[in-house]
Amino acid sequence: QVQLVESGGGSVQIGGSLRVSCAASERTDVMAWFRQAPGKEREFVAVYRWRDGRPFVADSVRGRFTLSKNNAKTTIYLQMNNLKPEDTAVYYCAAGMRLITSSLQNGAAYSYWGQGTQVTVSS
Repeated sequence: QVQLVESGGGSVQIGGSLRVSCAASERTDVMAWFRQAPGKEREFVAVYRWRDGRPFVADSVRGRFTLSKNNAKTTIYLQMNNLKPEDTAVYYCAAGMRLITSSLQNGAAYSYWGQGTQVTVSS
């Protein structure tokens, strides 16, 4: 069973920055971030499938959020800049094995989930 541990959430003012991290207990094929705001459905944020060699970031946050990894491919980092109130959510790390491209943005395709970390953006 892969364990995912998230860290780095918190509260920040509009326009500020935060970095959240997710460390996996063992390497998987794919690691991703999703978020869920109160009363809303879970939303895909960013994904790193190692065989692709580069991350993919959702249109809604592209240009403000970047995803990186460690050399061992067991930790991913979501750097969030120019944060907005609509970025307020619980951010969840997810990981999986052998996901096809069409499922990378579908949370149901992931087998492993972290406990979530709260990100709050306020004025």
